Amino acid sequence: MTGCKKPKDKKLPPAKKQVNQLIGAERAVCEHAFAHLKNWRVLTRLRLDLKWATRLVRALMVLNWHEIAR
Repeated sequence: MTGCKKPKDKKLPPAKKQVNQLIGAERAVCEHAFAHLKNWRVLTRLRLDLKWATRLVRALMVLNWHEIAR
């Protein structure tokens, strides 16, 4: 999902600016989560069944959130 573009030679209405800010905030959270997952190098060599990969990613995210909460 992308934000609204500003028309040429016009300002973006306040409602559309707010929508763009909300979209940007959501995208930032997702991008940070994927960046953290890429830091776990074990995922680059993952050769598992998808069910186990999902469990592994969930476990890594729990460990990551536990580390952040300290």
